[in-house]
Amino acid sequence: MSSRHPAPRRLAAIDLGSNSFHLLVANHYAGQLQVVAKLGEKVQLAAGLDDEERLDEAAMERALACLERFAPYLSGLDARDVRIVGTNALRAAHNRQTLIDRAEALIGHPIEIIAGREEARLIYLGAAHALAEVHGRRLIIDIGGGSTELIIGERFEPLALESLHMGCVAYTQRFFANEEITEKAFRKAELAALSELANIRRSYQTLGWQDPIGSSGTIKAIAAVQAANGDAPEGMITRQGLKNLRSRLLKCKKLDKVAMEGLKSDRARVFPAGVAILCAIFEAFELERMRYSDGALREGVLYDLLGRNTAEDSRASALITLRRRFDVDTRQANNVRTTAEHLCTHIADAWPLNQEQRRFLAWAAELHEIGLAVSHSQFHRHGAYLLENSDLAGFSRPEQQALAFLVRAHRRKFPSKELDALPSASRSIYARLARLLRLAVALNHSRPEQPVLDVHLEADGDTLRLALDQADQPLLMADLEQEARYQRNAGFTLVIDA
Repeated sequence: MSSRHPAPRRLAAIDLGSNSFHLLVANHYAGQLQVVAKLGEKVQLAAGLDDEERLDEAAMERALACLERFAPYLSGLDARDVRIVGTNALRAAHNRQTLIDRAEALIGHPIEIIAGREEARLIYLGAAHALAEVHGRRLIIDIGGGSTELIIGERFEPLALESLHMGCVAYTQRFFANEEITEKAFRKAELAALSELANIRRSYQTLGWQDPIGSSGTIKAIAAVQAANGDAPEGMITRQGLKNLRSRLLKCKKLDKVAMEGLKSDRARVFPAGVAILCAIFEAFELERMRYSDGALREGVLYDLLGRNTAEDSRASALITLRRRFDVDTRQANNVRTTAEHLCTHIADAWPLNQEQRRFLAWAAELHEIGLAVSHSQFHRHGAYLLENSDLAGFSRPEQQALAFLVRAHRRKFPSKELDALPSASRSIYARLARLLRLAVALNHSRPEQPVLDVHLEADGDTLRLALDQADQPLLMADLEQEARYQRNAGFTLVIDA
């Protein structure tokens, strides 16, 4: 293409759902996403979870076989243009890392496990872009294999986010395990869903909405069956149509007998559980109708990917909110960040850090004192806990864990155990980031008006050598000598030149 028409940016998202895996490849050009490839396969990962919440080998093999078919679509794409997210089944699986390691080796890209509310945010983002012409407040419902996300929002801004532990695969195992579809089993599934919804029902109804919308496979399938049977217009679900559908499912009596016009055979076994969940949602929120939207998690992942590392990065916005909420000392945070960035420039050749790694160092510097809102004693531990367990928009669980590690590591004994808990591929980088952050904190320990910049840092392998332009600072030298001992005890070398 000519210079007047630059080549589009190609992006890819993979959603590792509890029921299905989905691949979406699109070109971003002139502010629009143009779909190149869209694939989905029923993997039923959640069906492979045993009583101890461990994935069995058969489920892992199904997942890997699917990803092997997806892999060619990622060929040649830059790492920054690909995002692969895991949802409820992978959140629940205690042995998820085994599958993740095998999958990452197969496809050559990292896999992120996202929290339930982050999943809800991304679903809303995808649906909102698909519904850009709609004004007013929306209720978005997404029934997955292991969880159901419910979001209220306006335009592209979610106002309420929730992820509930109910999904078509999980409820099939729980209420239809004997293969029978009975009134008793169906109502038990509905009551269980109503119990989950009870926690949010009042607050959601108070917030209100004008437009109830469903997304993803279960609701798409229900809309298709209703349309095929004349119970609702195409792309619409009605309360009466759901009652009719419920009656037809009860007449099927067995899961392996579920077959009706508009329903794909590979969804039939988990279809009754999905219908039961949607019946409960209609009952809880007194809905009469809902329309289907094609935008879902994978579309949201792509739109979020476009905003990353820009002024629209949702992660940066989430951290600004967190700093305000916990009243972080802005001047001290900025001083530590500025010093850390200054140290980075000194060792840029010896320790090359990419933009994302430097961004995490800056964020950790800005948040290193967040734990003071809990207590001064052990505030680095409190800060790490807050970061690892807060709902932070835009962050995957591994990203929150990494940021929490840096805050945990900024003072006192170097946390080698927490470092070992990070993915092996990133440990050396985050150890280096932590060492830079520790130096920046030590250099600004006296809480100066301006950041400390009159220092020089050199790196030779993993050995750091710090020189101060003004060495006649006994308190600072004492702090740095103590820091050298902490790092030595952790197996690192820090030399202080007086």
